[in-house]
Amino acid sequence: MNLALGIVGALVAFAIGAIPFGLIVSRIFFKRDIRTEGSGNIGAANALRTLGKRGAAAVLVLDALKGALPVLAVALVTGSAAWAALAGAGAVLGHCYSPFLGGKGGKGVATNYGVVWALAWPAGATFTILWIATLIATGFSSVASIVATVAMPFALWFVIGWPGLAYGIAAAILVVYAHRENLARLRAGTENALPLFGVREKAKP
Repeated sequence: MNLALGIVGALVAFAIGAIPFGLIVSRIFFKRDIRTEGSGNIGAANALRTLGKRGAAAVLVLDALKGALPVLAVALVTGSAAWAALAGAGAVLGHCYSPFLGGKGGKGVATNYGVVWALAWPAGATFTILWIATLIATGFSSVASIVATVAMPFALWFVIGWPGLAYGIAAAILVVYAHRENLARLRAGTENALPLFGVREKAKP
């Protein structure tokens, strides 16, 4: 029974994760298409650059919830951290490769953030601290996201064991791969800083 529930949960999580909330928020509330502005990404960082703090907050919360809620639901129904972690992976995969956007999507950071909190709140708190500290130190959301995400396999393994480790590794691979263009811009010195804490939206020299 848990096998069937776990598989169905992962598929439903993928469908929920695929909902492009960044695009929905930008079109309904701002009458704009976030894909045509800033970096063109549908995530919260680009929403901050293009829609402002309220738009970014809405996108961040919605994208995080579409990761957290399927994980909590599957954990409640199956009682299994492994199936909950699989649902989390499905949600992040759906966000990164949304069928609603022709197989394109966001970079998975906020959805992964929601999954991590749902799997183990101490890991979620660690993610938050690392992300904020790295952002303050570097000014780059991409660097903060990569650093925090890459640390999660260890944090999740420490709290919930191998299901957390397996999920953390899979999510890290997805998120880092999704940031491959950011990494290229960082090497070239043309990556845009995040307009937060007084950091302006322009490439650092």
